[in-house]
Amino acid sequence: MGRRGIAWVVGAVVLVAVMGAGAVWMMRPAESAPLTSPPPTLTAERPTPAAAPEPTSTPTGFPENTTAYDLSTLPASDVFSVIPAVLVDDAPYGSFTGEVVRAREQAVPVFADPLGAPVSLLLRDYVYGGTTVPVVERQEHWVKVLLTGRHAVPSQGDPGQVAGWVRAGDVESASLDTMVEVSISARTVDVWRGGVRERVATDFAWGTATTPTPLGRSFVMHVGTDPELWYTRGHPIVYLSVQSPTLDGFGGSSVAVTAFHYHDAHSGPISNGCLRMSADAISALAALAVGTPVYVRS
Repeated sequence: MGRRGIAWVVGAVVLVAVMGAGAVWMMRPAESAPLTSPPPTLTAERPTPAAAPEPTSTPTGFPENTTAYDLSTLPASDVFSVIPAVLVDDAPYGSFTGEVVRAREQAVPVFADPLGAPVSLLLRDYVYGGTTVPVVERQEHWVKVLLTGRHAVPSQGDPGQVAGWVRAGDVESASLDTMVEVSISARTVDVWRGGVRERVATDFAWGTATTPTPLGRSFVMHVGTDPELWYTRGHPIVYLSVQSPTLDGFGGSSVAVTAFHYHDAHSGPISNGCLRMSADAISALAALAVGTPVYVRS
């Protein structure tokens, strides 16, 4: 073979090697480490491809906090509390994660900002409930939950549903596939279990224009009876975590809790904010677990 033939063969081999190396580089997965220089077989004439962007890790949320705090100075987030430092729920029609949590110890710290100091306590046990709370956001080290109590009374600020962050290691969790959906305009109350709807009411009473029923998401705080409330006729009362948007207190109490309860008159906008139900409807709602999410829509 002459010199020209040999040169032609060598050139072809180099070209194949170059094309092969280029093809392999182009097929590298996006998450692999970026190339900082061309493969050794690339010729000087072949342009060097731009380096791939550095891969980014999946965010895990706020960093872990293992600080031991003095809890004796913190107020408890319970039905009677008014704590300006706690959060007002910023997504009243947002979703839930499908789980509830409860404090592992008698009390665990609650944070408005996971990067700051705690502002209140989540109790493990309390006579009026509110200690099993639904999760609205979960991160690796933190969970955001709805709480009981208020950020302010209506005459002084925003009395809406409150929320806070607790450390994931401070609580024990359980799955819950049940929620309640109330539509005031349709006059319906539905209980959803595992994505299956059960209609428990096709009419009920709700708040007047001056004492409206609070809208948005909340949860079942406590289920009990109160013989002093004659109008319930001995039926259970399903107390919710949210309170009146217009009343600082009610009936001589410093709280104005919203609830599902029985009343002889249970149709139309006639209540002080509570949701008055028929006997059958309140029986169905009283069977709900504490912590069950509730949506009230207009």
